[in-house]
Amino acid sequence: MLFLGDIVGRPGRRAVAELVPKWRAEFGCELVVANGENAAGGVGLTPPVAEELWRSGVDVLTSGNHIWSKKEIIPFLDQDYRPLLRPANYPPGTPGRGVYVTRVGEKWPVAVINLQGRTFMEPIDSPFRVVDQCLSSLPEDVRVILVDFHAEATSEKVAMGWYLNGRVSAVIGTHTHIPTADERILPGGTAYLTDAGMCGPLDSVLGVETEVILRAFVTQLPVRHEIARSGPTVVSGVLIEVDPESGRALLIRRIYEVLPPSSPSATAATT
Repeated sequence: MLFLGDIVGRPGRRAVAELVPKWRAEFGCELVVANGENAAGGVGLTPPVAEELWRSGVDVLTSGNHIWSKKEIIPFLDQDYRPLLRPANYPPGTPGRGVYVTRVGEKWPVAVINLQGRTFMEPIDSPFRVVDQCLSSLPEDVRVILVDFHAEATSEKVAMGWYLNGRVSAVIGTHTHIPTADERILPGGTAYLTDAGMCGPLDSVLGVETEVILRAFVTQLPVRHEIARSGPTVVSGVLIEVDPESGRALLIRRIYEVLPPSSPSATAATT
């Protein structure tokens, strides 16, 4: 399985479109999951952008707190024909779903669970309590389970890794856009990484124009975030190999590639 960190704007989408087919062939990826909550203009997701990512080779789109930023995506969340998730621990009645089960090679069932942290974020339902409900609702034959934990605090992410140790195949963090170097397989066979990073402009602050963010920090005044317009594009994520019989992770490897400005996919844009 290939998991890609938060896709940021058109630069990230173009880079994903270029590299996902290459990595599928090179690594033999049978499932590609990516967090798409910042794929439309740097914040939020729209139906056309989601369709673009699926055409690029992403199988399942996860999200987080920014999924609600583009109102046109909300009715789209309730459609079943495409796998687009929002965090499962939003209150009952919230549009969309937080769990998706698919089959790899028409044989092995795989579940993807999307959760959101609460530390320094919105006070929604406990992801620890809700993930227990998600796991208990899965069909008995599901052994391979991937969790996207969209959270701010590293402590909460590490805690979730240990909470799910031996119960899921992988817990991968998203949201901070900065890849961490703590990938490991926990004793129970769960692959873990605190944050997968982002797919977007490298010469930026989390994908946003550097000067804009610096002005905000220096002046303490509100600014309008704009996607970085030039420079290379980074694609960051993680490759995970899982035994489909047991669901235990066999390998976790960080993936990080920078496309030069000359690459068509590294040409930045504002949407």
